[in-house]
Amino acid sequence: MDKNLKAFLKVMDSQDNSTGGGSASSIAGAMAAGLAGMVARLSMGKKDLAPSEHYEAIASHAETLSRELFAGSSKDSDAFAVVSNAFGLPKGTDEEKTTRNQVINKGMILCAEVPLENAAMCREVIEICAQLLKKYNTNASSDLECAQLLAQAGLKGCAANVRVNLPYLKDEGKVRDLEYRLEAIEKR
Repeated sequence: MDKNLKAFLKVMDSQDNSTGGGSASSIAGAMAAGLAGMVARLSMGKKDLAPSEHYEAIASHAETLSRELFAGSSKDSDAFAVVSNAFGLPKGTDEEKTTRNQVINKGMILCAEVPLENAAMCREVIEICAQLLKKYNTNASSDLECAQLLAQAGLKGCAANVRVNLPYLKDEGKVRDLEYRLEAIEKR
């Protein structure tokens, strides 16, 4: 939790460039999931709504996504740190250059894969919101609307972070795979 809070605080610090849009997008998704879970819980036991078990399952799934997306913000920050640290590796010899390039490439792959995972979870939050829209406690309508908007922002931000890192990947097959997976997430 401390690591996740540090990533959150870094996003809030305009002078810290070690954590950016990928972490912020993941945090938006985490907040969306938390709100969706709250709406589900507020819908339990209400007359003319689905059985409480229905909302309990939704709330449980949303809470899991909230935790995972919050942790995803620090994973995104960690991926950036791998690349940032790799650029500081020595490059005096051919062997050092090769090692440095390999570490940079692995880090860049992480910088695309982590926001892709977070994008997939944001998509799940969007789907939870859509499921709740069918029948929920309308006293929480603004909360559900905020959840939808945050989840959409999270998905779009994570997708943007995947795309911005793709040109730096050396493996064309990996690039195509990531593009295909991202497209499937966005279309779902």
